[in-house]
Amino acid sequence: MALDMGGEHSLSRRAMRAELLDAETELKLAYAWRDQRDEEALHRLITAYMRLAISMAAKFKRYGAPMNDLIQEAGLGLMKAADKFDPDRGVRFSTYAVWWIKASIQDYVMRNWSMVRTGSTSSQKSLFFNMRRVQARLEREAMANGETLDKHQLRQMIATEVGVPLHDVEMMEGRLAGSDYSLNATQSVEDEGREWIDTLEDDSEQAAETVEHAHDTEQLREWLIASMQQLNERERFIVRERKLREEPRTLESLGNELGLSKERVRQLEAAAFGKMRKSLEAQSKEVRSFLAL
Repeated sequence: MALDMGGEHSLSRRAMRAELLDAETELKLAYAWRDQRDEEALHRLITAYMRLAISMAAKFKRYGAPMNDLIQEAGLGLMKAADKFDPDRGVRFSTYAVWWIKASIQDYVMRNWSMVRTGSTSSQKSLFFNMRRVQARLEREAMANGETLDKHQLRQMIATEVGVPLHDVEMMEGRLAGSDYSLNATQSVEDEGREWIDTLEDDSEQAAETVEHAHDTEQLREWLIASMQQLNERERFIVRERKLREEPRTLESLGNELGLSKERVRQLEAAAFGKMRKSLEAQSKEVRSFLAL
C-alpha cells in the first residue's frame, strides 16, 4: 500500500480527523490484515494512528531535517509495525508501533546528519540522541550542588549514564562538534586535485568474492540435498520442521503429530543429524581428494 503523504499541513489535518479505534475494532483490523492481507483494514489501521506518527516526528525537528521527510519516515515505521504486529500477543497496536516509528525516524536522522561524522551502532545511536540531554542535566545537578565538573569527569558520567564506553563518548563529542566537509573537496593543492572520497576504502563485496560466495552457497546446497536423501521420510520431516522452517516447531508438537514421545522425537532428530554429518564429511573428503590430484 502506497503511503500518500501530501503536504505537511494537509496530512496533519487529515490525521486529526481520522477515526479513533477502540481495542475491539483495532484487533479486528489487525487480524484482517495479518490473516487475509485486507488492504482496506491496513489503511484504516494506518490512518487511525498517523496522528501518533506525526506527533513523534515533530519531536525530531530540532535535528534540522525537513518535517515532511520526518513524517514520511514515521509513516514508513508505522507501516512496518502494522506488517509485523501480532494481535495474539495481547498488546495495543499503538504501544507496539511506537518502537518502530521511533526507530525509523532515528535511522533517517542519523543517515542524513552526516555520512562521515556519525555511526550506526546501538551505542552511537544512543549517544547521538541522548548525550546533549544527559550532559545538560548533569551540569545542572552539579551546579545546584555547588560542584564543578571538568571535561573528563563529565564524559565519564555521561558514559555511565548512557551505558556506553568512555571512548565512544569522546568520539561522539568530537564528531558532533565538527563541521561537515564535502567528500568531493580536494585535500590540498599539492595533491593534484585528489578528492577526499578517493581515500575512502571500498568495503563492498568485490566481483571475485561475489562469484566465490555464490559458488560456495550452491555447493553447500547440493551437499545438504544429498545428505537429506540419506534420511527416511520421517527423519526428513523432523529435520525440515525443526531446522528449515522460519519458526521451528517444538519437539512436543512434533511428538503429538507423529504419535511419539518428546524424547523419542529428540532421539530421531539426533540420529538424522548423525547421518547427515557422515554424508557431509564423506562429500567434503571427496572434494579434498579431487583438489589434491
